[in-house]
Amino acid sequence: MSNSIIIIPSRLAATRLPQKPLIKINNKTLIMHVYEKAIESRIGEVYVATCDEEIASEVRKNGGKFIMTDIKHTNGTDRVFEASQKLNLKDMDFIMNIQGDEPMINPLDIKNLNDLSKEKNLNISTLAYNIEKKEDYDNENIVKVITKYKISDNSATEALNFYRIIKEKSFSNIYQHFGVYLYKYSALKKFTNLKKSENEIKERLEQLRAIDNNMKINVILANYFSSGIDTKKDLEDYIKSFKK
Repeated sequence: MSNSIIIIPSRLAATRLPQKPLIKINNKTLIMHVYEKAIESRIGEVYVATCDEEIASEVRKNGGKFIMTDIKHTNGTDRVFEASQKLNLKDMDFIMNIQGDEPMINPLDIKNLNDLSKEKNLNISTLAYNIEKKEDYDNENIVKVITKYKISDNSATEALNFYRIIKEKSFSNIYQHFGVYLYKYSALKKFTNLKKSENEIKERLEQLRAIDNNMKINVILANYFSSGIDTKKDLEDYIKSFKK
């Protein structure tokens, strides 16, 4: 039987919001907010993958698990794969990559992504939301995904492409992508060994490497909206919503 684990890649070298993982919100660091949401999903063990002793120390003192990884990694996926290798996982095991700046992620969405993906034996799966605002189609900071069929929280369908900017009515089934991924270990290993594709480099979207190499990504609907914290404004908005 395959196991599921969650790995949260985290490092201090953020330029827009320095020391981001260790920023305290309501007396708890950002990384621990995310870690505790992952724990609440109860799908399996949770680890933080980091190259920074300060983050490892924060996780350790709060009773969490961490794996030290190479400082040279330029993206979270490579960091997650190194951590996965150190855990001696089997090809059929599932690894969920949750970014360390997603404190709003709902444990129910994590659980649903895991359960449905395992039920359907998917190699790579991810989440998306319905787009609520027209201006989001032109916002390059909001990644859009085009799916083959309409998505729901109890079915998965193939991602046809990902865009930063797209015309609202240019395709059917346009959704806002939520950058959490579940991989079979075998698929993660294959993905990280592929060269970066031209589309990936041009669009600054790592998932296009999979699309360009005919690795199918399935998409499931997320029921609860989540927004990552990349800037000071994002942090201020989150603090306001947290207080509410």
